[in-house]
Amino acid sequence: MQHSWPDGVSPETVDTRLGPVQYACIGSGAPVVVLHGSPGGIDAAALMADFLPRDGVRAILLSRPGYLGTELGGRQTPDQQADLVAALMDVLGIRSAGVLSWSGGGPCGFRLAVRHPDRVTALVAFAAVSTAYQPPPVGLSDRLLLATAPGRRLLRMLARHRPADVITGTLRSESSLTGAQLRDRVAAIVADPVKRDFVLGLAGTAGLGPDRRVGYRNDLAQFARIGSLELERIGAPTLVVHGTADTDVSPEHSDHAVATIPGARRLDLDQGSHLALYTHPDAAQAQRRVVDFLLRREA
Repeated sequence: MQHSWPDGVSPETVDTRLGPVQYACIGSGAPVVVLHGSPGGIDAAALMADFLPRDGVRAILLSRPGYLGTELGGRQTPDQQADLVAALMDVLGIRSAGVLSWSGGGPCGFRLAVRHPDRVTALVAFAAVSTAYQPPPVGLSDRLLLATAPGRRLLRMLARHRPADVITGTLRSESSLTGAQLRDRVAAIVADPVKRDFVLGLAGTAGLGPDRRVGYRNDLAQFARIGSLELERIGAPTLVVHGTADTDVSPEHSDHAVATIPGARRLDLDQGSHLALYTHPDAAQAQRRVVDFLLRREA
């Protein structure tokens, strides 16, 4: 299946001691591993990493197992996926790195910090799954848009010709915003080219075609079985970010992470959706704090 990659992203597949993984590196400077959510892939990771300064951060993007060019193989569990990230770092000659995880990338990021503590210099967990998780119900129209080929073609068409409708549908499904609050947030996103392009680009990575379906189904099966991610064992400096109106991964996941990870810091984005780090009115300020934290410029 052909994909249109974001500018500057040229994925390749490399063999590691734990099997092949699709990855790409963008920028130069301090390494930061970027872990996409569920569904997703390296294209979603590239969108996540777009705010990281190209002249200060070397972003290591990858497709987690079961997504795009990384086969699931025997890498189903968060522990196995964390070990795969460490194996990729070995191949790339990266001793340690910051980690930026979002949503379904949270368990992998948390377990990387637990299982390979010397490899993680700082951890930012945005709207990250931290305990047992069941996805919210999905309406029929969303299922048809995301899970069928005609629906995905329609979604791409809508993104080109009716972007406000796609953004409205995304925020409605990812947050508790309603009425004037929802309309105002949508209008602000539509008026901001960076935010608008992020939401529309992300919508293109959310479809459950054959190149993402295996990873998504595995993620949900794994997340439902989470007992403990042993967050109390994380020693890396950790910043936990969440939108207070997130209905995809509820803020209780960040409550649990902050209460359990020693010394964890919290950044709440008031009335923010599951995409708050990228679409909230205070997103630029929050992103600056994330960059400072990953580069250990925040005391």
